Amino acid sequence: MDRIVVTGGNRLEGRVAVAGAKNSVLPMLAAALLTDDQVTLFDIPHLDDVFTICEVLQRLGADVRIQQPGTITVNAADLESCEAPYDLVRKMRASVLVMGPLLARRGRAKLPMPGGCAIGSRPIDLHLKGLRALGAVVEAEHGWIEARVGRLRGNRLYLDYPSVGATENLMMAATLAEGTTVIENAAEEPEVADLAELLKAMGAHILGAGTKVLRIEGVERLGGADHRAIPDRIEAGTYMVAAAITGGDVYVANAEAEHLEPVIAKLVDCGALVVHDRGGLRVVGPERPRPTDVKTMPYPGFPTDMQPQMMALLSIAGGTSVITETVFENRFMHVAELKRMGAEIITDGRTAVVKGVAELSGAPVRATDLRAGAALVLAGLAAEGETEVWGVHHLDRGYVNIEGKLRSLGGAVARVEDSLLARRTS
Repeated sequence: MDRIVVTGGNRLEGRVAVAGAKNSVLPMLAAALLTDDQVTLFDIPHLDDVFTICEVLQRLGADVRIQQPGTITVNAADLESCEAPYDLVRKMRASVLVMGPLLARRGRAKLPMPGGCAIGSRPIDLHLKGLRALGAVVEAEHGWIEARVGRLRGNRLYLDYPSVGATENLMMAATLAEGTTVIENAAEEPEVADLAELLKAMGAHILGAGTKVLRIEGVERLGGADHRAIPDRIEAGTYMVAAAITGGDVYVANAEAEHLEPVIAKLVDCGALVVHDRGGLRVVGPERPRPTDVKTMPYPGFPTDMQPQMMALLSIAGGTSVITETVFENRFMHVAELKRMGAEIITDGRTAVVKGVAELSGAPVRATDLRAGAALVLAGLAAEGETEVWGVHHLDRGYVNIEGKLRSLGGAVARVEDSLLARRTS
């Protein structure tokens, strides 16, 4: 029942730091299942999704400890189960990433069909097809997936779509397979390359991470390792748009310009000034954004996880923009909420035509998923009056203290907890 209340009109200024990439950390935690030695990860964001996968590992029998803020150790020497719990897996699709490591190390994995944000079908067929090609017997029925194998065998795999999750799952599985595995049309995301760096530190033999072709030479055993996660490019991109939508001047510390090139290009198209150095990125927003067209694509294209935030920015641009969503078929659910704030948006299938308005108006709105929630908070920063964003549990899956960070930049942003709501209505 928590909500975030935003009073618009403030120009954001100052410095904000981004945490480690959630989409790197989740598969890296799953990768700790591949060894009976300790794995230590640094720059770990304290997010609901991270806590969920940590609990999945604990229920499997791993010893998971938060040593200090931002550091987690995992020791999976004494795994007690190969069955991931339904009550946790249903919350988060990334839970399927434990399947490859469990199968590679223990020869068995069982888990329920995963859940997560309802932004598209996101089938896991590519995961299962790849595991079968590596020699596993995989059965999927009655809402459960079960796989068994003596030892996985290397093979040549072609992904019909460059799925990040499938690439990560199959790469992890292949590290302990017999022989060589080649994954073609692999995902090129920085988070995939980050996972590969951890696996190599554990003793895996991987070539081509971050390209369309991965080559993995299986080894008999992996060991422990220490690894620091890359910065979260989607969190960084969100604060970059926050600067642009308020005409602000914000330095986003830890942001990697190389990982954000398509976002930078579109912000420049909109009239923002973007300057980068070794420590991060500075964004100076325009007086009013210019319109531009956006088409989401797998990396290195424009990220689908930044599409809702970009739509919020373009909703106040001085002209008409066209946004094409090619990755997730249901990723326009935030449109109805932006229209409640006065945005003029027409959708047709996977295309949205955004006619910029002079100003948005604050309104009560509801986050339908993680990135939609971020877009609504950003829209509230630029709107006249007060915006109440409900469903903020979605935001807690991907942003550490987003309200506090925006407030540190001068935004009038506050979280209202149910205890306070109860007092107000009593």
